Order: sequence, then C-alpha cells, then structure tokens
Amino acid sequence: MPPIFRTHGLVLTEHTFEVPLDHAAPDGPTISVFAREVADPDGRDRPFLVFLQGGPGQEAPRPTRNPSSPGWLERALREFRVLMLDQRGTGLSTPVGTLPGMTPQQQAEYLTHFRADSIVADAELIRAALGVERWSLLGQSFGGFTSLTYLSKAPHGLREAFFTGGLSPISRHPDEIYAATFERVLERNRRYFERYPADLRRVRDLVARLDAEDVRLPGGDRLTSRRLRQLGSVLGQSEGAEHLHYLLERPFDSPAFLHDVEAMAPFNGRNPIYVVLHESSYADGHATRWSAERVLPAEYEQRPELLTGEHVFPWLLDDFRELAPLREAAQLLAEHEWPRLYDDDVLAHNGVPTSAAVYLDDIYVEHRFSMETAAQVRGLRPWVTNEYEHNGLRADGGRILDRLISMARGRA
Repeated sequence: MPPIFRTHGLVLTEHTFEVPLDHAAPDGPTISVFAREVADPDGRDRPFLVFLQGGPGQEAPRPTRNPSSPGWLERALREFRVLMLDQRGTGLSTPVGTLPGMTPQQQAEYLTHFRADSIVADAELIRAALGVERWSLLGQSFGGFTSLTYLSKAPHGLREAFFTGGLSPISRHPDEIYAATFERVLERNRRYFERYPADLRRVRDLVARLDAEDVRLPGGDRLTSRRLRQLGSVLGQSEGAEHLHYLLERPFDSPAFLHDVEAMAPFNGRNPIYVVLHESSYADGHATRWSAERVLPAEYEQRPELLTGEHVFPWLLDDFRELAPLREAAQLLAEHEWPRLYDDDVLAHNGVPTSAAVYLDDIYVEHRFSMETAAQVRGLRPWVTNEYEHNGLRADGGRILDRLISMARGRA
C-alpha cells in the first residue's frame, strides 16, 4: 500500500511507479516516476485531475493548505482529487543529473526519452495502474504542451483538458517560434526601461564591468554579461519587472546582489533538463540546431543593455560549471531529428472537451501561434485575455481554473 499522510486538511497519498526508460522497448531499463495524490478528507473517491507543470524538467508543486498552495488547488479539490506528477527526471522520480559514466552519445540517447511523448506514455501506465477509466488534465506552460501531446496520442484516457499558457504551435519550425518570442521580449525591454529609465544606464554599466572584470558568483561561476542579460526572463511574470528592478538597485559589489543574481538565473545546474531539452519542446518533427542563437536579432549585438528571455544558447554549457559535463550531449541533441509530437488528424477530430487560457502578452508562448493551434483542435474553446502574464495560474489560479472548467463544460 502507498504511504498516506494527513496534514492541514489534506490527505496525501504517495505513489511510485516503475516505467520503461524507452516505451518502445518495454523490456529494457526502467526508471521510477513519483506522483502525489492530493484530496480532501471526504473527497478521496472524486475523479482525478492530473496536473502537468511547466518546464521542461520542473517537478510538481508541493501542496499546502491555509493558504492553499498552489492557488488553484482549493478550487480543484471541490470536485477532484489531484494527481501531481513529478515528470520523469524531476523531483522524487529518477533524477537526471550530469549522467556520469556515460559517453556523450549515451547521455544524448538517454535524454531523448524525457520529452512530452514519454511523459504521456508514463501517465497512461499510471492511469492503468490506478484503475482509472478516464481523467482530467490541467497543463501549465510546458505542461500544456504535454497535454496537447496527450490529446494527440491517448485521447481515450481523457475526460477533459484545461490549458493555461500552454497551447504549443503545431508543425511550425522552432526558428519561427523563437523569432516571435524575441519580438515579444524586445517589446518587454522597451516597456521595462520606460518604467525604470535609470536601469538602462545601470545595465549598460554592469555589462561593461562584467566584460572587463572576472566577477565570481557565490557558487564559483563567473558572472558574465551574457548570463546577466538572461535575467530578462523574469519580465514574463506578473511581478517580474519589479523583482528585476529591486535587484538592479542594489550595490553591484554587495553579497546580496550576487546571491540574488545567481538565484534568479532561469537556467542552472539544478535542472539540466530545462537547458538541454528546452528547444526540443518546440521540435514537432525538426532538429533545433540552437534555434534561439541562430535567430537572435541584430539589436542584441548593437545594444548591450537588452535582456534576453526564455532562450537557450550553447554558451550556457560553458558559463554554468554544473552543466559542463553535458556540453557534448547537448550539441548532439541540438542536431537530433526529433519525431512529431502532435497528430494533426487526431486533433482535427478531437472529442475531448477542452478549454485554454491564452495570454495576449505572453513572452514565452506566442499567442498568435496558440490561436492557430486552437483553430486546429476540434471543439477547443479559447479564452484570450491580457489580464494575466504567463504565470496567471499561479497569480489567480482559482478564478482561471473555475472559468476553464465552465468553458469546457459549456457553461461559459
């Protein structure tokens, strides 16, 4: 029997499942996948809602109550029990680190099994193991991409699906996708420096100093100007501009500044999957070949104060010492011809009730492409809004989930 805990009005059941590393070779090596079942004391027999979090490579949130965290949990528990999946390679599932003892070719081969298609196959094995006929999905960001793969590959296992900031482009080349997100990030730079004009000089001065001096972060890495510029990733969050400004106002040589720069970095050794497989999340039948680096706008060469967003570059494997053991594997993965993630015909004949929150100003997931996808999924009901940034589910999750449930069920 799985362990069961009761805490602050929640009943938590902890499941661990053995699944094939490669679902195409079910008799081969296995890994473990952890899932935490969250229920009200009187709701342990309610239907399942599976939460697929953002990433790739992020573990599921750790639930609490009083206050409810994540914020959408209270609304979900009114009619569901929630299954929070530590997607393969994350959290309490078999972790992906630097894969010591493997050649770069072996590391790359191993990592090809950590995309959305493998996560969906895991979920289907878990659904069968729990004896569930069909369950509902809530997918945030990359979790929404994974939900779209689920709709393509195993719609028979789904009762309904809710997307938040996670309608991935279908068939488009990663170059198109990253070019669009760079446009969004450049516009967000303009807004940011218009709000905080003194930060323009501040960032220019920081870039010049970092190019001239060897400044070390608390963990030992050199703080390069290109690493600093990646802090622009926070501008896609509802309070990101303020967090960035409050960081930049601190004295450059203060311990607090350097600690917080290190902590705010979007890519680091804690989550290697996020770095080495990020671009593959958009590879619907393509090789990425470091797409973001290839389509980087010329403005970034001309204006050193411009900040980048959720864009992966090959130099990350140099600037982050923890990632260096995966440098050659990352290059092999950049050249890998990835299979399709989505089935156009299945989606065109979709019969699963589906709704999606599409954020108009999202700098991570281009809303124009999300609306293209919405039009390709039969019956999908989109809610296009500029009330929220990409982290809307975290900022106002109860309201967003409630509306998506009502939309999918034809009540709104």
